[in-house]
Amino acid sequence: MGDASINAAVKIRVLVVDDEPLARERVRKLLEKESDLEVIGECADGASAVEAIRQHSPDLVFLDVQMPELDGFGVLTELSTDERPAVVFVTAYDKFALKAFDVHAVDYLLKPFDKERFQTALRRALDHLARRQPKQIHEQLAALLNELRPAPQSDRIAVKGQGRVVFLKTSDVDWVEAADNYVSLHVGKESHLLRETMSSIETRLPKEFLRISRSTIVNTERIKELQPLFHGEYSVILRDGTKLTLSRSHRDKLQQLGIT
Repeated sequence: MGDASINAAVKIRVLVVDDEPLARERVRKLLEKESDLEVIGECADGASAVEAIRQHSPDLVFLDVQMPELDGFGVLTELSTDERPAVVFVTAYDKFALKAFDVHAVDYLLKPFDKERFQTALRRALDHLARRQPKQIHEQLAALLNELRPAPQSDRIAVKGQGRVVFLKTSDVDWVEAADNYVSLHVGKESHLLRETMSSIETRLPKEFLRISRSTIVNTERIKELQPLFHGEYSVILRDGTKLTLSRSHRDKLQQLGIT
């Protein structure tokens, strides 16, 4: 395909992120037909995507929005502004959200998409990169995250299940863990499954809640003590004896717990 404004000697480095193997394969095969691109890797989940972006600094990422545990927006939220590459979102989002993509994203692909739509998205992304507008791309992504981030909720969370709806006070929740396509809300000796991503539930919880690992959010009011472990991790012990782990990648959260 090529672009006269892109140095042919330097290939654009692309990362493909999607939890569906067939979706990754389709994008990869379409990309492999482009001589000025290099697919540097594939990721099947958000956490590995964050790691790959930090390690390999791709120029462009085809990023699935809807993934369990850490979704596409969560991936971008985990990254600092300078770490965020140009992004083409791959999504099954509704029309309302697509308006935000039109305004803020480099481009998006609405599943299922054909070869022509893919080529359009790719050309648009390469044009952005050719014009070297990292500041504009970063500003667009930040605006998109702000617009699509769920609005703050009340102090209650509605959990549907077994023919009924249970209303939980957020202050009663001790901690939250990822459970495939759900999150598990731990309230005393009970747990409640909610079909939501960790990134989404994190935005709905008040400031007393802290993300301490990719799969764990804790109510800081329940923390009894912290014990240092190996490799920069900490054991987080709750008042009921529950032991959680603050991962090395979330060590910056120690400051929010009053530890420097």
